[in-house]
Amino acid sequence: MSAPLDPLTRLVAHRGNAFEFPENTLPALRSALQLGLRYIEFDVQLSADLVPMVMHDDHLKRSAQVDRDALSMDWSELQQVSVHEPARLGEQYAGTRIPVLNEVAVLLAEYPQAIAFVELKRASLRKHGAEQVLQCVYEHLKPVLKQVVIISFDLAAVRYAKNHLHLPIGWVLSEYSTLSAIKAEATLPEYLFCDQDKLPADQSRLWRGPWQWAMYEVTTGAQAASLITRGAQLLETMQVRKLLHELQPVPAA
Repeated sequence: MSAPLDPLTRLVAHRGNAFEFPENTLPALRSALQLGLRYIEFDVQLSADLVPMVMHDDHLKRSAQVDRDALSMDWSELQQVSVHEPARLGEQYAGTRIPVLNEVAVLLAEYPQAIAFVELKRASLRKHGAEQVLQCVYEHLKPVLKQVVIISFDLAAVRYAKNHLHLPIGWVLSEYSTLSAIKAEATLPEYLFCDQDKLPADQSRLWRGPWQWAMYEVTTGAQAASLITRGAQLLETMQVRKLLHELQPVPAA
């Protein structure tokens, strides 16, 4: 008989508790950790003056309704921007700042059992190069490196993190294909991330290997249970509280 599914050790908070709070902000990340999740995920971009900040988009339109390219702005400008996602959440979180990465490191240190998947975004990697981005990120995360896994769609970047910084890595798949499987075998990341919608519809088992599978865009308990059956170990979701509720084991009669 398989072990019961413990949502606290299976769920990954995608950009924090991003359903209830502005994504990739300290309130969203703190909420997920306070709910007891072992895993959080957030994104990192670099400002024009090389400050690593927690942000998904390279433009401020969606998060702040500001028509500016975030990567062309210095940190002194960016810290004045409110990223409260007004189109989605109204004005209830007005004044919410973009976190600098070392602020998130301080938060993570308060939860020593937690693991953070730190996604390096391709826009910053293209602009500054993998080595520059990783060195900046590494310096800000030094106090909590034992709690960090570097992930990215960019395979060269995660290989650099593994081979030069000796950090655990996760590769985020652009496609679930034979070629991707060959690249995974050559790289041997600790984790493979994939959008559940990219999987084949035949319910076949996920590729076996030394990695753990983390499937994202999971929104329901039924999806989660199906993915676990196929071999997924981790389930990434923005709807943290909903999935915690749906995946709670039923007490024995």
